[in-house]
Amino acid sequence: MSTRPPISDAELNAWVDDRLDTDGRTAVDAWLAAHPEEARELEDWRMINERLRAAYEPMLHETVPARLGAALSARRRPSLAAAAAAGWLMLGGLIGAAGGYRYASLDAAPALSAAAGTDLARRAAIAHAVYSPEQRHPVEVGADQEAHLVAWLSKRLGTPLRVPRLGAHGYDLVGGRLLAAEAGPGAQFMYEDAAGRRLTLYVSAQRSEDVRTGFRFAEEDGIGVFYWVDRGFAYALSGKARREVLLPVAEAVYRQLGP
Repeated sequence: MSTRPPISDAELNAWVDDRLDTDGRTAVDAWLAAHPEEARELEDWRMINERLRAAYEPMLHETVPARLGAALSARRRPSLAAAAAAGWLMLGGLIGAAGGYRYASLDAAPALSAAAGTDLARRAAIAHAVYSPEQRHPVEVGADQEAHLVAWLSKRLGTPLRVPRLGAHGYDLVGGRLLAAEAGPGAQFMYEDAAGRRLTLYVSAQRSEDVRTGFRFAEEDGIGVFYWVDRGFAYALSGKARREVLLPVAEAVYRQLGP
C-alpha cells in the first residue's frame, strides 16, 4: 500500500510549469487521470500561463525606469539593482494574475488599459472612502428595501443588476446608492460584517471595447480594490483589507455576477 501523501497545490502548480521530475509527473498524471474535473482546471491553468507569458514577454526587453535607477544610485546600493529590475519585469505578470493560478479557470480576455484601470480603481476607492465611514446615512436605500433598490438602480444604469450574497464570507448587505460615474450613472452596494467592517461594490457602464477582463488589484490610500470589466460594465470591490483577505470575497462576487 502506497504511503505517498496526497497531491498538493504546489505539485499541481509545478506540473503546470513543467518543473516536476519524472516520478513527480508520473504521480500527478495518475492523480489527474482519476480526477477529470481537476485535470480540466489544470489545462486552464496551463492556457492562462501561456497567455500571460505571451502578453508580458516584451517586458523582459524593457529598460528599468530611470526613477528606479536614480533611486538606487542615490542610496549607493548596487546589489539591489538586479532585484529592482526583476521586480519591474514581474510587475505586469503580477497585475495580470492578481489572484495567482486560482484565477486561471476564469476566461482569458483583452486587458483593461492601464489608464482606464487606474481611473476605475480610484473612483471606486474614493466612493468607498466617502460613504463607508457614515453611520447614520451610509446608503440611500437600505437592505430592507432590496427589491426596490435593485429595480431603481437597474433602471438608472439601463441593465438588470444583481446583488451578490456574501454571507458565506461574513458580510451582509447594508444597502446601496446611486453614483455619478465616468460614462453616466453608477451604483454602489455596501456590505458590513459583525465587527462593523465594510466593503463596497462599485458598478458602472464601461467603454464597449473593454468587453471583458480578468481581475486586477490596486491600492488607494490604504483601500484595496479588486476590479474587472464584464460585458460592458465595470465592477470594483473595495475595502480596508489586505489583498489576500479581499481576494476570496472578490472571487465570490465575480462568480455570482458571471453568466
